[in-house]
Amino acid sequence: MSLAATDTGGRTRAPVWFWVIAILATLWNAVGVVDYVMTQFRVDAYMSSFSEEQLAYFYGFPSWFVAIWAIAVFSAFIASIGLLVRKRWAEPLFGLAFFLFLLNLIYQYAFTGAYAMMGAAGLGVSLFIGASLLGLLWFSRWAGQKKILR
Repeated sequence: MSLAATDTGGRTRAPVWFWVIAILATLWNAVGVVDYVMTQFRVDAYMSSFSEEQLAYFYGFPSWFVAIWAIAVFSAFIASIGLLVRKRWAEPLFGLAFFLFLLNLIYQYAFTGAYAMMGAAGLGVSLFIGASLLGLLWFSRWAGQKKILR
């Protein structure tokens, strides 16, 4: 389907690949919500793969950090739903999620022992999350400019 085609409301029709990205974004960001909820509720089945030292680190986050983490993951998830319902508000929510993610990343790696605790693999996962948020921010901005989002 061409991006030039419009529906009866004058909006640009979303191509199939737009829906694929929107669905994958929603599933990916749902993982972030699940991770946050499982960590905060200290679900043993989920947290059992971590060492005692790592658990103490996760459970020792200051409340402001936990609040920023919550807002970031839920903003990204709601923004992904915004893509599915083709709303322009997805872009500022992805922007908020990315900004808050950066704050948490800086705190973890500059002011705590995150790297010593999680190693290069943990940093790699964090950087992948950041890249995905930045990519979804760009994608939502592009979709808004192309009038796929309204």
